[in-house]
Amino acid sequence: MPARTELTPSLSVRHLFGARLQRHREQAGLSLERLASIVNSSRSALSRVEHAEVMPDEDLPAKLDVAFGTGEDFQELYVLLIKEIHPDQFKRLMAMEARAKCIRGLGAQIIPGLLQTEDYSRAQFRLHSPKAAPERIDELVIGRMHRQAILRSKPNADLAWVLDEACLRRLYGAPDVARSQLERLVQLTCTTTTTIQVLPFAAGPHGLLGGTLTLLTLEDGTEVAYEEAITTGTLLEDQASCDEYRRAYHQLSARALSPSDSADVIRSVMEAIPQ
Repeated sequence: MPARTELTPSLSVRHLFGARLQRHREQAGLSLERLASIVNSSRSALSRVEHAEVMPDEDLPAKLDVAFGTGEDFQELYVLLIKEIHPDQFKRLMAMEARAKCIRGLGAQIIPGLLQTEDYSRAQFRLHSPKAAPERIDELVIGRMHRQAILRSKPNADLAWVLDEACLRRLYGAPDVARSQLERLVQLTCTTTTTIQVLPFAAGPHGLLGGTLTLLTLEDGTEVAYEEAITTGTLLEDQASCDEYRRAYHQLSARALSPSDSADVIRSVMEAIPQ
């Protein structure tokens, strides 16, 4: 049997989560096997969460709160745990995303994280971090899916992306992963809250080539811009920068295909993927 991990709650939120789980389980007189059956998990998976070895699945915190009668304690810890995954410069963006009523984005080479399927996201992280441990890849995927869940909980949010055609043709993962990702984009092309436009290669070069851009309008009307390169990101909160990027985005949107034509292009790319 492997040595038991010595939990240090002050070290990280992951250790705090594991220590709280262990304390409540023991106070309730539950074995790992019994608690696993209650929360529809496996003993080994629950043990690794309790020992702070892996991230909990997204639905586990709510199940633990029900099992232990702890209100939303584990769910609140989970929000902090997700933030712990990301570097400091990205944490403020996540906080602002959660407060945004309007998001405008540009996908230049990679489909933006908020639009990705879980399998596409996993394939992307594996390719970009080939030496990362599987547990680290799982953490990054969980974090990305959590960001999407926050937006899904805001049905009145206004979301729009312009995707360079390169995003569609340079896909990650096996053919079935690529098809599922493109199908997701087709479904999102023009819903009540989401608009996606494709910027075809024929549109030529533009002023936002070379990176990705996200424009956020918060609930109080504040505007921020986030520009991202391969390994770095910059959050811009001055009005002059936000105005400049907003104009550039709208010019790009005007040159992009309509949502309906964009859906047709996405379908054509999807149909061309080898079986």
